[in-house]
Amino acid sequence: QVQLVESGGGLVQAGGSLRLSCAVSGRTFIRYEMGWFRQAPEKEREFVAGITWRGDNTNYKDSVKGRFTISRENGRNTVYLQMNSLKPEDTAVYYCAAGKPSLGATPASLTGVDFWGQGTQVTVSS
Repeated sequence: QVQLVESGGGLVQAGGSLRLSCAVSGRTFIRYEMGWFRQAPEKEREFVAGITWRGDNTNYKDSVKGRFTISRENGRNTVYLQMNSLKPEDTAVYYCAAGKPSLGATPASLTGVDFWGQGTQVTVSS
């Protein structure tokens, strides 16, 4: 069993930065790809960023490339999402996710999520 707890959300002005953290419990953390999804009001949950269990591959939604950076510290069982140059359209609840790699899928794409965090609100004001 894997449990995910996010932190670091909040209110920030456009152009500002936030760093989200996801603390992971469970001895099998290292076997999972990790990622971040987000869900804005009245919209579907969408993939934002992913990272392989070794941290050697990352994957990003096009609209966040160059602004967001995902990283992981396996020794601390923690995943991070550094978000810079935030825009109002980044406003959403951000969810940490863990999933086993899928055969044939793009690395760090998290096409199958096994565990979700409870979410943390990110609000970007204009």
